[in-house]
Amino acid sequence: MDNNKKKRKKIRKGLRYDPCIIIPLLILIVVGVLMIYSASSATAAAKRMDAMFFLKKQTVFALFGIAAFLICSNIPYNFFKKTAYLGLFGSLLLLSLIHLGFGITEGGATRWLKIGALHFQPSEAAKIGLIIYLAYSLSKKHENIKKLSIGFLPHILILAVFLALILKQPDLGSAVILALIAGIMMFVAGVRILHLSSALLLFVPIIFNLIFSASYRAERMLSYLDPWEYATDEGYQAVHSLMAFGTGGIFGVGLGNGYQKLFYLPESHTDFIFSVIGEELGLLGVLFILSLYIIIIFRGIIISKNAKDLFGTFLAAGITISFGLQVCINIGVTMGLLPTKGLTLPLLSYGGTSLLANTAALGILANIGRNEKPV
Repeated sequence: MDNNKKKRKKIRKGLRYDPCIIIPLLILIVVGVLMIYSASSATAAAKRMDAMFFLKKQTVFALFGIAAFLICSNIPYNFFKKTAYLGLFGSLLLLSLIHLGFGITEGGATRWLKIGALHFQPSEAAKIGLIIYLAYSLSKKHENIKKLSIGFLPHILILAVFLALILKQPDLGSAVILALIAGIMMFVAGVRILHLSSALLLFVPIIFNLIFSASYRAERMLSYLDPWEYATDEGYQAVHSLMAFGTGGIFGVGLGNGYQKLFYLPESHTDFIFSVIGEELGLLGVLFILSLYIIIIFRGIIISKNAKDLFGTFLAAGITISFGLQVCINIGVTMGLLPTKGLTLPLLSYGGTSLLANTAALGILANIGRNEKPV
């Protein structure tokens, strides 16, 4: 048995890159570039006078994303222990700069940061910064994790600062995702259920107040309950997204032949790229994409379970939770299962910040996997 374990460990060490991560990742990136061109060419031609505008930009993002994965997968993951506080304060600084005159306001929200030629979304970097900090802090305090003043309060206070800065943008969706990531990570680490449930009881009324205190959020919630009733305003995206899936059927209408992307479905190359996939590649294409995501998520769970130390376990868990939540929420929105929220689909949607953040995080996950315990 010991010899078999050694052989399996040697095989894993011999594989420079985890095939259960890098193969789905590369396929998703390539499919993403193709689908972004299909979804955006008409819009780009009309608004940018160049049908390949978004294709060219996403190709550059993809190359940087692959480079980020390769670099992070070759950095020993324990290195990030040393950068935990630097990443934490760096993330908070970037989120603060948005409100100090460096933010870019689009659609009534200030979520983007522009420093020189750099134009990015700090909340994506904040997710990684918070995950690394929580993994370090939870592993360091694990022996006393059940204590309110050690396992719960310090982490919930740090989370509260992140949420305050993100809600000020305002970006309720990102705040909810960050809270879910932190809550699940603390649960995995062994923080008392009583403490977590108390925070949840406090958090839920705040969320409801935030939703119904803003008219556009309340209308979005009502349109979620019955999108066809609001098909010309708040339910417009959801209705056309569902129409795209319905048109696609089993085999799809063919790559490039979609109809909803032709100025009917807003954000077709970003938040609603999955709807375009459903229309053009059909149910089979949708199932293929889902299978690739499932492979990455299940591999992440295994890596977390078999990590050689608690920091690796919590870090892998945090990355997998974050990735899985983004996938589930985006797909849920496009299929009308969740209220509309501006959230990209990892590795597929247009956007450099999201792509770089996800590829870097998956690179760290792959490195943890290369050093996992033999099973």
